[in-house]
Amino acid sequence: MFFLAAATALAGLLTLSPRSLTAPLPDQVELAELTWVEVRTMVEHGYTTAIVPSGGIEQNGPHLVLGKHDRIVAYTAKRIAAALGRTLVTPVVSFVPQGAYNPPAGHLRFPGTLGVPEEVFAGTLEGIARSLKAAGFRTICFIADHGGSLPAQNAVAERLGREWAREGVRVVSVQGYAADEAQLAWLRSQGETPASIGRHGGIQDTAELLAAYPAGVKLERRGGRSAWSEPTGADGDPARASPERGRKLLEMKIEAAVAAIRAARGDLALRGSASD
Repeated sequence: MFFLAAATALAGLLTLSPRSLTAPLPDQVELAELTWVEVRTMVEHGYTTAIVPSGGIEQNGPHLVLGKHDRIVAYTAKRIAAALGRTLVTPVVSFVPQGAYNPPAGHLRFPGTLGVPEEVFAGTLEGIARSLKAAGFRTICFIADHGGSLPAQNAVAERLGREWAREGVRVVSVQGYAADEAQLAWLRSQGETPASIGRHGGIQDTAELLAAYPAGVKLERRGGRSAWSEPTGADGDPARASPERGRKLLEMKIEAAVAAIRAARGDLALRGSASD
């Protein structure tokens, strides 16, 4: 009898349907900081776009913390959501493809890098997207700060986009977020060269993290043992980075993502009105 009563009570809790909020909506874009009732109410009020940011835990040289990608994309995703309006942001997906394990390849050659198989990352994105769709979100946007995540991200977005097209649900793999060409052109206009900019852990990465999460930059640790005796995992001249440069570079990423998402939402609206 006790177990029957407990099961009945639990079923009652799970079927309760609190009224939607009548108070002002929360001034919050982070999904994890909201209650389920708040999320439902916000969706009812048009918060139907969700951003799913992914970062990565990887080496970035001796002077940048392993969570560089996570910190940067957490910062930019909230800024993108604020610029778009009526948009919520999921927690950052930290575990992304990083290459082969045995023998370790790419960033996995450096202690602390954490990688998952591409199919695991793809499955995670798919599960998050399906959860968001079930909650009523109509535009689901994947944003990757780690370039190696793009192949899986693109494939998931394309597949789910086809599956849900008739329901009017769009899944967007946000292209151009890295704004790499624009960033490089701007840095060159500031007198930098490919050698000083670098490709990983250089001016771009260091400046962006200085702007988004300055505690993650440890410039005093750069340039220890020579790259000729031990790979450092970074190149370029991070000493030439600054928070001011970082803010400029991040603005380029934010603006590119906002434009891409607005275009996707506009395309969807136009297609819907044309079919009415």
